[in-house]
Amino acid sequence: MTTSTNRPVPIELRGMPIELNVYEGAGTTTNKYFRSFKMPEFEKVYLPESVRPFTEADPIGTREFLIDDNRSAVSREPYLTIDGTDFYFSVKGIGSTTSPFSRQLFKKEEICSLLTKNGGVKDRVMNLKEKEMKFPRYLTGELWSRGCPYGSQGLEFASIAMKAAEMSDAGTTSIHGFRIAPLVKIVRLPKALQEEVTQVYWYRRFKQEMVQEARLIPSNVRIYFHSDWTIGDDTGELFDFFHIDNNNRAMDFLRNFVGSGIAILTLFVRSMRRNDTGTYTGLDFYDVWLDKDAVLAPDGTIFWADLEGLQDITIGGRDRADLEFNIEESMEHQIYRSLYEFMYAYEQIERERIKRFGHATDRKIQFEYLLRDALRDDEVVDLHRSPDSLELVIGNVLGEEKLTRRFTILDW
Repeated sequence: MTTSTNRPVPIELRGMPIELNVYEGAGTTTNKYFRSFKMPEFEKVYLPESVRPFTEADPIGTREFLIDDNRSAVSREPYLTIDGTDFYFSVKGIGSTTSPFSRQLFKKEEICSLLTKNGGVKDRVMNLKEKEMKFPRYLTGELWSRGCPYGSQGLEFASIAMKAAEMSDAGTTSIHGFRIAPLVKIVRLPKALQEEVTQVYWYRRFKQEMVQEARLIPSNVRIYFHSDWTIGDDTGELFDFFHIDNNNRAMDFLRNFVGSGIAILTLFVRSMRRNDTGTYTGLDFYDVWLDKDAVLAPDGTIFWADLEGLQDITIGGRDRADLEFNIEESMEHQIYRSLYEFMYAYEQIERERIKRFGHATDRKIQFEYLLRDALRDDEVVDLHRSPDSLELVIGNVLGEEKLTRRFTILDW
């Protein structure tokens, strides 16, 4: 299915709809690559009706999204095309439906039990009609995952995400081949709202600034967790959803999946910088995982969505040999961190391809073919074939050949 320009027809995302109230934000920080674009809807705050008792401000409108993950929402139709990929407007920090310390859905009685201040908020919460809202969700002041309030987002984490987003090659969604879902704007929540919602906490109170992230994502399909649609659970349905209706398209999908997956396994060397102290700094993953924090574009390319977990690490050593050993150890650790999830998802896609279109071949021969095709123009990774193995030859964006290392990806 293509348009007159031979591009795939834009896909309407699927999911459970949610209507959010629109409020004015208290200020924005904009990604340097998007400062020339007028994107006023990316400068608003989007909140469910169940948060309305915590603010005296009236919404300036409403907007329908689809629920995405625990605390995010995404538009049904594409907003912008970048690098030939359609991206959808996504808001992170709209509140959660589930209590942080149980599997129970939030009830207004639990929320009110945490409000110790006298005032009208309790009364307004209790007067909400939960049946009309179906699944009420709340922003809370519970300190969650270091720099993040449960159900919302903290400025510290959002700033880390913005730093990673601005590391992309100018005008693209790529950090030397590692594909990212760009964070466009950080939108600050009104101070009065923050003061009220941070009263809702169980043990430790979040005391920093609360924000929402306005970002662009290529779909709401994840690898295995945190999505109604995943490669691991719904491979067949995703073939239909992404219009993979013949073997050539399935092979293209696999090729893009493999190429972008290898880029995830080698993020450090793609972002590596040399320091004056003789050390090297690059990106690593902190408390984020391939199976739940990346999303899949319709062409099979994996995009990292939760950029707050991409943080710099610095590697040094007592001497050159020690430095090289430490870099090699870090590179290998980064590969193993996501390798199983990558290969598991690849296997599901390949099995579905064979089931639908046939063309079965030896598992290792097929994977080697896809690797060679996918890495043909890769900036840092090449392949070396020996009689008993296939190795990734991993260089770096600095071009320092002495830091090149090999990793066995196939045994024969």
